[in-house]
Amino acid sequence: MPQSFPNAGNAIIVLALRDVIVEHKAYLSEVDGAIGDGDHGINMAKGFSMAADSLDPTASLSEGFKHLGNTLLEDIGGSMGPLYGNFFRKMARASRKEARITATVFETMLSDAVTSLVDLGGAKVGDKTLLDVLDPAMTAYREALATGESFENALGILGASAEAAKEGTKDMVAKLGRAARLGERSRGVIDAGAASCSLILNTLSAEFTKRLG
Repeated sequence: MPQSFPNAGNAIIVLALRDVIVEHKAYLSEVDGAIGDGDHGINMAKGFSMAADSLDPTASLSEGFKHLGNTLLEDIGGSMGPLYGNFFRKMARASRKEARITATVFETMLSDAVTSLVDLGGAKVGDKTLLDVLDPAMTAYREALATGESFENALGILGASAEAAKEGTKDMVAKLGRAARLGERSRGVIDAGAASCSLILNTLSAEFTKRLG
């Protein structure tokens, strides 16, 4: 099986991201409502839908991610707009000169996204944020490649690790954002950003894997 896929023509993956976020809009808002404002699903669905509606699906994956990132930065606001906006803009920048998306290219994309979130929001692993999904999932992916796993297998490990890490945020106490004011009362609930990050990483894993075949 080929272990890469073309950058060109794959902006359409943004539509798959839109679909999964819209499908889980109520769930994301319900999770957010337990310790936050309760609007995470609504805002995410709005931003991803706006990006999808104005997307050129024939553009490259990098161009699609740049368009998505710009839309999230400009149009959804709150804390998630800048975080996910920079997340996708960094992934776009890391891949824009690449003709094909390989396992190592995607590793760089993930690494740059993690760095951008730390620099922008000041979050650390353990603060009960989306970083508590993104960082361990990236680490598991990187370790899979280092032990000789194929791109396809590493993508599967990424998705599984993201889901497990999402569940792990239930036992954490929030250190940032509105939920931090609740202290110990924030324990026992999945972080909404972690939930959306797991959905995003699992969708990317599935969409990338389809294009390897």
